[in-house]
Amino acid sequence: MVAALIPQPGQPQRFLVQQRLPGGSRALLWEFPGGKVERGESDEAALARECREELDVELRVGPRLWEGRHAYPDLTVELALYGATLVSGEPRPLGAQALAFHTPTEMQALPFCEADVPLLDELLAGRLGAPT
Repeated sequence: MVAALIPQPGQPQRFLVQQRLPGGSRALLWEFPGGKVERGESDEAALARECREELDVELRVGPRLWEGRHAYPDLTVELALYGATLVSGEPRPLGAQALAFHTPTEMQALPFCEADVPLLDELLAGRLGAPT
């Protein structure tokens, strides 16, 4: 799985997060945008594709900033976070219940997917570096 740390244009300390759709696994929890890497696809290509399909935006994918692993009862997630910037489009929730730009501090008040919590902790601690 791949995820993007996308700063809000003009607000570099606010990042895009999305709320999962109701009715599925981890329904209505928040996460960083991204998704599955298909066979034969690079992480960067998968991230660009997922954001095009689910957010209707084009991204410039930057460096890998973080990676982690989390075991849910039904699956194990290996998650890689990449810095990314919006190249074109206005994010729309095509594959999510809601989208929002929040500071890391504001994100603490949201119920996040467990796999994203260590990532959020690193972001709060300022250990992820600046996305590009």
